[in-house]
Amino acid sequence: MPTTPTTTLTKRPQPRQRVQPQPQPQPEKPPARRREADGMAVASFVLGLVGLLIFNIVLGPLALALAGLALLRGTNRPGRAALGLTLGAADLIVLAALATTDHTLSWSFGP
Repeated sequence: MPTTPTTTLTKRPQPRQRVQPQPQPQPEKPPARRREADGMAVASFVLGLVGLLIFNIVLGPLALALAGLALLRGTNRPGRAALGLTLGAADLIVLAALATTDHTLSWSFGP
């Protein structure tokens, strides 16, 4: 009986592919826009705090605007921006209370 040759399937070796080394990730620097937003959050807090004592007609709305911009720009300090927002609103409430009780827009100590 004649024998038939058998074929065996063998895998051809694949050529080695060169693997490019991955660049090491650089530490992220916060973008300039986010740094500005952090500064706005701190400024709104300080302006709102000072506005409770003096110039609340100017510093209150300014604190509100800066806090709102800081939150919209994605600050790393959302708590500080929220405090600036709250203090800016408190400035305007103090202004309204002064205007209704003393019929003036300033503090008065004395008769």
